[in-house]
Amino acid sequence: MTTIRTAIAALALVALSATTAAAQAKDYGKGLTLKVKTPISAILKDPHAFHGKKVQVEGTIVEVCEERGCWIKIASDKQFESIRFKVEDGVITFPLDAKGKLALAEGVVEVNMLTKEQALAQAKEMHKERGTMAKFDPSKYTKDVMDVQIKGEGARVK
Repeated sequence: MTTIRTAIAALALVALSATTAAAQAKDYGKGLTLKVKTPISAILKDPHAFHGKKVQVEGTIVEVCEERGCWIKIASDKQFESIRFKVEDGVITFPLDAKGKLALAEGVVEVNMLTKEQALAQAKEMHKERGTMAKFDPSKYTKDVMDVQIKGEGARVK
């Protein structure tokens, strides 16, 4: 009976250790410094008010750059919104399995007006990185667009 109890206790300890290890966060890039989180919806509602400012955002990672791991898309607190968190190529590499995990990320908001040609080139590159060139439709890019993203400095993924 004691052997069975010992075995059960050992199995419980192994399960608890595995669960704890899975729940641990992984840091990327610089350490997080800000104490206040900015809602992604606030940035997207008035991007120019945040341009050039360092922010900390939190949300579920809904997409990861499949080519180089150089960006993640973080879901907003508002449904159907997300923001791209772009890091310098080779400085930080996000793994593909980060998708679906929670990210706490810091960086500087960038707002750029893209000509239709620049928007087309950016969209083409994004489809290439996603491996979805078959779905790329250049006819959708007919006007200039505002591109809002965060130039990433550091993130914690858990």
